[in-house]
Amino acid sequence: MKPSIITLLTDFGTRDHYVASMKGVILTLNPRCTLVDMTHQVTPHDVEEAAFLLANSYSCFPKGTIHLCVVDPGVGSPRRAILMMAGDYFFVGPDNGLFTLVAWREKIEGVIALTHPRFFLPSVSATFHGRDIFAPVAAHLSLGVKPQAFGSRMEDWVKLRGPQPTRREEKLLGEIIHIDAFGNLITNVREQGLSEFIRGGSPVIRVGRRTLRGIRKGYWEGKTSEPMALIGSSGFLEISIRGGNAQKALRLKKGDKIQIAIEKGR
Repeated sequence: MKPSIITLLTDFGTRDHYVASMKGVILTLNPRCTLVDMTHQVTPHDVEEAAFLLANSYSCFPKGTIHLCVVDPGVGSPRRAILMMAGDYFFVGPDNGLFTLVAWREKIEGVIALTHPRFFLPSVSATFHGRDIFAPVAAHLSLGVKPQAFGSRMEDWVKLRGPQPTRREEKLLGEIIHIDAFGNLITNVREQGLSEFIRGGSPVIRVGRRTLRGIRKGYWEGKTSEPMALIGSSGFLEISIRGGNAQKALRLKKGDKIQIAIEKGR
């Protein structure tokens, strides 16, 4: 069997032992697997942010990759542990909506509730399922254990009810859903939805106290220190500043609103 790839996405940071413990469990069971750190800097307990980051990175990996995701504010509660099969990838993590955006993009082949303790560590902590449940399940999966061996299929897995753009009085209303390390303000307005709304017209975008006109093709088209709108690599409308930080300049945060209208002819 060819070596497997397991990615790790968590909100654990790198200061503590948590990530290393998960890796140790995996490598003890499968020393030949390749471990890739997707990120461990998710804002603590922010499931929506984790879902966004996962959805914009999982498909860059080879088919068959196992994505192990642990952002789990409900650890120790009755929330379930799951394995999702989608688009020739595997996703292991808590049943709290982490995989919602993946499900928007891929056909779901099945979801398994992880209920068979023989694939867990012998002692399961109430506060560290990443080490005691998810890591060993991912490792066993990488060794060729069939998904159905981990538990029974389920249909009622948790889905996030994230904000969707709405139309009101000839305006498209959205909001900022993610701010990346460069300060780019990524909104929930998708490229296709924006194109359908403006229908070849020129958009006028109101964000914070600023009004932006038109969509730039890339960062290089922007003027230094001037906010601009463009479609980012995630496929969503974003507000950016060439060589600068749009979040700091505009003093905006996640959840702040954005309004798009179509410029009328003069």
